[in-house]
Amino acid sequence: MFKSFFPSPRLFFISVIVYAALAIAVWFVAGDSVAHWLGASPSDSDVIGLGHFATPQFLSVVLYYFLTCALFAAAWFILDPHPWQWWSIVGSMVLIFTSYFSVQVSVAINNWRRPFFDAVQNALSGKSTTTAGELYGLILQFAAIAFVWMAVYVVTRFLVSHYIFRWRTAMNDYYMSHWKRVRHVEGAAQRVQEDTMRFATIMEDLGLSVIEAIMTLMAFLPVLYVLSSHVSEMPIVGQIPAPLLIASIVWSAFGTGLLALAGIKLPGLNFRNQRVEAAYRKELVYGEDDAGRAEPETVRSLFQAVRTNYFRMYFHYAYFNVFRGMYLQADNIFAYVILIPTIAAGKITFGLLQQILTAFSQVSTSFQYLVNSWTTIIELLSIRKRLVAFEASLEGQDLDKIEHESDDGAPPPPEPPPPTPTVAAAH
Repeated sequence: MFKSFFPSPRLFFISVIVYAALAIAVWFVAGDSVAHWLGASPSDSDVIGLGHFATPQFLSVVLYYFLTCALFAAAWFILDPHPWQWWSIVGSMVLIFTSYFSVQVSVAINNWRRPFFDAVQNALSGKSTTTAGELYGLILQFAAIAFVWMAVYVVTRFLVSHYIFRWRTAMNDYYMSHWKRVRHVEGAAQRVQEDTMRFATIMEDLGLSVIEAIMTLMAFLPVLYVLSSHVSEMPIVGQIPAPLLIASIVWSAFGTGLLALAGIKLPGLNFRNQRVEAAYRKELVYGEDDAGRAEPETVRSLFQAVRTNYFRMYFHYAYFNVFRGMYLQADNIFAYVILIPTIAAGKITFGLLQQILTAFSQVSTSFQYLVNSWTTIIELLSIRKRLVAFEASLEGQDLDKIEHESDDGAPPPPEPPPPTPTVAAAH
């Protein structure tokens, strides 16, 4: 899955983590000096509209990012050249930047919310000083930001689609180069065609989502920390430091742990489901050419395995969906609940309330990445299990324990020999 697309995957991803941590540390130490040298000032955070993307603070981050990425890519190009390095290394860097830019669009919109909703609150009051022209101007600013977001979204999705298909192409070429060795593995054709296709499809959405979640946290955690100064106390616990930040972390960690525990059995069940479906389909395909295959008793037994596994999945998904639904419904009102003392005391304006709710939602949603994507992650894990087992047989390694089990945990019956080609088939 990875060696076909990335150079020395284990070493590559370790180097990515170490280098990224080092680059971030250097930025926190010297980044303010660079931004100040470019003309940044504290008022940059108050810039509304497209001017947000022209501030020295934003431009200094972009300049530093591309400089560090260029050095990292050049090092790997020289030390370990790979046929897919432009897509796997440079392509990844471009996608990370487009995700960062998309998140910065969300930050710009959040900065716009406070003056707009404060103007609306003022316009609805008895002593309004807000004019229609001011409201129209703020709406036009929002439209400009929205058009930028739309352009970035279209470009990002286009690049991601091509990036993921190149990854699938790399996997396909790698597996097919060893086809003679693995063609007799159970479901070999399905693993090369369907599993790589599903892996690519899921990674197209899931991979981009996790990058955006990380970028959102990096952008909105400081915002939420600053906004916490407007919240004086929390229900039950009273006054605590950075209440909004702590509440979002605790609430998201609770939801992630709850859903991980409730869905712990699902990856294995999905994996076994793919196996029993493959066995059933394979027998039917053999039956097309061999009258001695796909006998009623054999087909009935194979379909019974499919039925048993599906019913088992339905049961486990039932209580998983109960916990997930309860948590997500509670999440819709959680931010309002913790803000009730502050709202009741009249310590924030309507615009500030909207800004807090948006920032809290962005942070908590990013922390809840596993909660919102758990069913998709389960499917990805089951596909990964199949491809890992496939690669183990390709490299002569021992198969995973689950490969030696049937859907009920017992050793599977020996696979019947492939059909003998008929005369017609030979011609």
